[in-house]
Amino acid sequence: MKSLAIAVVALSMATTCSCSPTKDTVSPNGKISVSVYTEHSPNKKQGQAYFSINYLEGKSKKQIFSKAGLGLCTEQQRFADNLRLVSVSPPKAVSENYKMITGKRSHCTNKGIERVYQFENENKQTLKIAFRAYNDGVVFRYLLEDVETKPTFVTTELTSYPIPDGVNRWMQTYTNDYEGFFPLATNGESKEKHIWGYPALLEPQDSLFVLITEANIQHGNSGSRLYNGDQPDQYQVRMPDEKVAFNQTFTSPWRVLIIGSLADIVESTLVTDVSEPSKVENTDWIIPGASAWIYWAHNHGSKDFQLVKAYIDLAANMHWPYNLIDWEWDVMENGGTVQDAIQYAEAKGVKPMLWYNSGTSWIGPGAPGPLDRLNSKENREKEYAQLHKMGVAGIKIDFFAVDGAEMMNYYMDLLEDAAKYKLMINFHGATIPRGWQRTYPHLMTVEAVYGSEWYNNRPILTERAAAHNATLPFTRNVIGSMDYTPGTFSDSQHPHITSHGHELALPVVFESALQHMPDRPETYYALPDEVKAFLSELPTAWDDTKLLSGYPGMDVVIARRKGDTWYIGGLNGTNESRTLSFTPVFLTGSPKTMTLIQDGTEQKSFSIKSNVQIEDSEEHISIDCLPRGGFVAIIK
Repeated sequence: MKSLAIAVVALSMATTCSCSPTKDTVSPNGKISVSVYTEHSPNKKQGQAYFSINYLEGKSKKQIFSKAGLGLCTEQQRFADNLRLVSVSPPKAVSENYKMITGKRSHCTNKGIERVYQFENENKQTLKIAFRAYNDGVVFRYLLEDVETKPTFVTTELTSYPIPDGVNRWMQTYTNDYEGFFPLATNGESKEKHIWGYPALLEPQDSLFVLITEANIQHGNSGSRLYNGDQPDQYQVRMPDEKVAFNQTFTSPWRVLIIGSLADIVESTLVTDVSEPSKVENTDWIIPGASAWIYWAHNHGSKDFQLVKAYIDLAANMHWPYNLIDWEWDVMENGGTVQDAIQYAEAKGVKPMLWYNSGTSWIGPGAPGPLDRLNSKENREKEYAQLHKMGVAGIKIDFFAVDGAEMMNYYMDLLEDAAKYKLMINFHGATIPRGWQRTYPHLMTVEAVYGSEWYNNRPILTERAAAHNATLPFTRNVIGSMDYTPGTFSDSQHPHITSHGHELALPVVFESALQHMPDRPETYYALPDEVKAFLSELPTAWDDTKLLSGYPGMDVVIARRKGDTWYIGGLNGTNESRTLSFTPVFLTGSPKTMTLIQDGTEQKSFSIKSNVQIEDSEEHISIDCLPRGGFVAIIK
């Protein structure tokens, strides 16, 4: 009976599946390999296209994805279960070096191997899919060329990622503003709409991770998200637009899979590697830095000229280059106007930034202003020119609508026109970074995070902040600058129960080229001198980044370098005391000196140790942290 059963299984397979030959795309170091193929019954020439990814760890081959779906449909063409793989291009090396003004690394390399897989459907219509294998991941995109009917529309993308039950995942339920949590789960169940936002972090094998996102959205592209409402273990790429228009030629954004250890994930620059080079020639005016920010403590503070002056004074006293004047500055009162505030900032040596409503989401009754100054190109350029003339360094634009192609175009229009008038940009209530920080280097930061602003609105962050903060370095912050507005030592409307050491570590652990410091002036002035000096001198853009230890939701230790100085931040994401540790293997040269600022004996105190000698880069350094605690270390 046993041999008969085997024969029946073999016969069944032969009548349902025939896999076409393929050529793998392999990363430069040989660790990551992608197989692209079609499966069809023996009596058919066409079938469904898939890809699989394997990861070589030592002598062990681990599977990342098995049978991830591929395909695309337009109004006139269908590339689904009717495909035949007709050709595979020879492997082509991609090699590029580029510089970043913002982000986790100033010198980046884009090195991978590319193959283009060409498919035909039963009508001899052609679909190309370009795959690249990198040492830290895989990217792919769809290419349609010389489509006869114009204009036409992409209606469906059939990319799907198989994620079976039991796989650890940290995924955010999709919302327009990406302001949610990344809770650990082991299945695809959802109490809401089974729609998930990027990035999505998976652990398909023990200590081997994948982060799913997308990059290099161009004019005409829609953003996408993941949907598993049809099959809980299949996450399909879906666009918010029912139809995405194109004219003869269509190129999708890159679908991005960052693969490897948690260090590979956190340190990766793959999102910017595959994005378009900078479109801004002169970048001398783009200067990362810290900014005083009034909104967290005073929601309507920008209406009050005297309060605005106090925050400008704070920026000057703390040697922060910027002060952000938030919403409602257009109705400023109590002794001055926004023009007066700008002049006051200039006299103090502080560069002002201003808030704007994008005019696309919150535009009804009660919507805060200024409104309707950026929506049309004519109005936008007029406003930008006036701001530049007044000495405004940048703008924060808030409340964006859903990620359709029209909205993606609007983001890029805002950025392209801002470059003409040397205005740095901060998007709030907005989509996630998708590589634009390389193409438009004056895009300094993006919110798209459940940040400390939420202490204003709901009590939920009080209990969840520590674990959430220890998850963000492995999820949202991987893909680009994140305007969390970190480092609150007093309380807003709802209290925080993270320690002072935890809060002090956030501006190191969280990367943002504009780092908005949200607490009250009197709170900062009352901090110990060593802490004030640390916050005054802290860089906001980095030459290098290293993950030293951690696991999502539990803890994290990150080292970031600026010049010859390393800044290390550690977070305890748990409700128990915890010892965090690291080995400074990144250090080179003579013995170094470390300043350590860690939790004191209770939540709102510090313990400070100066001139700690580090003789050996192999030295193991351990720091005791309070529940929800943390530390910073500066090594020179």
